[in-house]
Amino acid sequence: MPGPRVLRAMGVAVAAMLVVAAVRADVFRGPEGYVSGAIVVPLAVALAAILLTFVDRAFRPAAGWFSLALVGQAAALQLVRAGFMIGYQHFAVTDLLSPARLPALLFLLLQAAFVAWGMRGRSGAVGRFIRTRIGVSRAIVLTGFFVLASSTLSVDPRVYVAELLFASIVQTIALFTLVLAAMSWPDSADALLARFLDRLLGHEHAVEGARLDRWGIVTACAVTGICALLAFFSYQRHPHVPDEVVYLYHARYFARGMLTMPLPPVPEAFNLDLMTFEATRWYSPVPLGWPAVLAIGAFFGAAWLVNPVLNGINVLLAYGLLFELYGRRTARLGTLFLACSPWFLFMGMNFMTHSLTMTAALAAALGVAKLRRAAAVPWAWVTIAGIGIGVLGLIRPLEGLTVAVLLGLWGLGRPGRGLQRLGPVAVIAIVSIAVTSITFPYNRELAGSATTFPLMAYTDSIYGVGTNALGFGANRGLGWPGLDPFPGHGLLDVLVNGNLNVFQVNTELLGWAVGSSLPVLLLFAAGPLRTADRRMIVGAVATIAIHSIYWFSGGPDFGARYWYLILVPCIALAARGVLSFGAKFPTEGHAARVQASAIALCLATLFVFVPWRAIDKYFHYRNMRPDVRTLAATHHFGKSIVFVRGNRHPDYASAAIYNPLDLSADEPIYVWDRGPDLARQVLSAFPGRAIHIVDGPTRTGGRFRVTGTNVPAEELLSTSAAEVRRQP
Repeated sequence: MPGPRVLRAMGVAVAAMLVVAAVRADVFRGPEGYVSGAIVVPLAVALAAILLTFVDRAFRPAAGWFSLALVGQAAALQLVRAGFMIGYQHFAVTDLLSPARLPALLFLLLQAAFVAWGMRGRSGAVGRFIRTRIGVSRAIVLTGFFVLASSTLSVDPRVYVAELLFASIVQTIALFTLVLAAMSWPDSADALLARFLDRLLGHEHAVEGARLDRWGIVTACAVTGICALLAFFSYQRHPHVPDEVVYLYHARYFARGMLTMPLPPVPEAFNLDLMTFEATRWYSPVPLGWPAVLAIGAFFGAAWLVNPVLNGINVLLAYGLLFELYGRRTARLGTLFLACSPWFLFMGMNFMTHSLTMTAALAAALGVAKLRRAAAVPWAWVTIAGIGIGVLGLIRPLEGLTVAVLLGLWGLGRPGRGLQRLGPVAVIAIVSIAVTSITFPYNRELAGSATTFPLMAYTDSIYGVGTNALGFGANRGLGWPGLDPFPGHGLLDVLVNGNLNVFQVNTELLGWAVGSSLPVLLLFAAGPLRTADRRMIVGAVATIAIHSIYWFSGGPDFGARYWYLILVPCIALAARGVLSFGAKFPTEGHAARVQASAIALCLATLFVFVPWRAIDKYFHYRNMRPDVRTLAATHHFGKSIVFVRGNRHPDYASAAIYNPLDLSADEPIYVWDRGPDLARQVLSAFPGRAIHIVDGPTRTGGRFRVTGTNVPAEELLSTSAAEVRRQP
């Protein structure tokens, strides 16, 4: 029998060879040769091999069950139909027996058989625990939510029911695999595990208040690093959602000290969604708060790093807030959950507004928390709270109003006890109003009226008056197929949007194979709730309620993104759920097993779910690709006109973001090829430039492709005319 060192070396060697072989194998690559999401299967197997060879013999039963859970999650993800095109993910219940999915299905069946075997003689203990510690009626209600959150609606009700059943079974198999791992932990090691977790997470008592310590700093730095890596390798430092394109444009001209840009020659050739074209200028109509911050990164040529840095700051702020409300142990476990949350990490790699909204909201909440705790008024934190609310109003006004009301009521406290805080809360209100009021002269400059938001003016002019407004009615909605299932906005829309977003939270909040809602449900199973728990619930419910009066759910981009401000409340409730549920057990050792199981699930998320999502969905998401960035260098475009063929999004939008703000610069200018008449105007407006033609991904089915370099004008116009004639 080989010794421990030899065994560990063998495990590492086998794992390394497995990963190298998988990376080189065609079966784990997509049509273009890029690594596919299936790579997480051999990665999970490699991690399991390392785990099983590194643990001592006494811990191998527990490690074996966890390894089964790890590989089982990787296998289950191969049965999910997600992909890089816009759409909600679903289990492929109508395609489970196809050759591509059958191996993963067989593994899940094998896992289920092992779990059934492992639960022999143990199911009675589980049943007694539920009856005595939770209660049958409460368990039934929570199980109902566990099931309903496991999948989302389909067009065919029969498919939805089948998927709901299948997804619930997959979550249940994963749950009982984890239960077996915890039950297999040796009793003799309980005290060791409890001491380790005490050193790692600390104790709950926090009478001294929140302090910046090594845990917060290390976690924040790790999150910034992970988000930066995702932004570089998965997102490729390139916008993928139409909103992001205009945010980057907006940030770039803000960084140059411009409120708007001069109208380009032949505006139709530069047409982009969410850009307002007027007689002498064009500009982005979105609120100014986020582009103004993104402009800092744009000024230094590193806009892609802004959200990773903000996410690191968010970890510090969340740690401080949870420390103030709960104590050290909940704060540390909560920030660990946050640092491993796919919802949080992928928001930190993109160019969307939400990381900054969280920064502003957390800063404001932490300021109010400091106000409530301190004996003397902490005027610095009062000012920070006011600035946070004001900045939030400059980014997403609706969320700014929601947070202002909630924090104002919390800051005052109970009726009759808030008079001493009335002055500081008034200062918070004054500061926030002063910051938010910046938007009024900005609105007047762009829309002609201080109270008219440019974005509303844009949607009113393009889609019809009131289509993008809050409230209910038959005229609400922009008619986006697949994202707005019913005309107008009514109760049915609220229910459907809620279902979509609850499913997204269950998937993206923690990325756990058992469902991300499970630890929150454990809190309600354990009870009772603390005052801080109720505040978190109120904040989450208020955010959900205020967004229910808007016609759009937010779509499948980056989780339930319109509900993003519920992320920290959900993380707090999840941490409290794990700790409270652990306290239902008779010994500290069993409570430690519950906490260790949650930490193990977080590691599975980082090593399985996050790589799968980064590859399967967000690499070339929505067919947006940075190819022209490379083509410009390899084909030496230089001072030229590049005609981009394909749709406005993704083809032209992917190229347009690389246009110089100064269209007279000695750089390539990317225009949308919309036919010979427009091409003739473009050539007249930009004489003397070389002409190149590029086909976008909707035409090539993959990469951008250069189909002509140094093309004579006559050839371009004749080719464009032929293209127009072929169009229906």
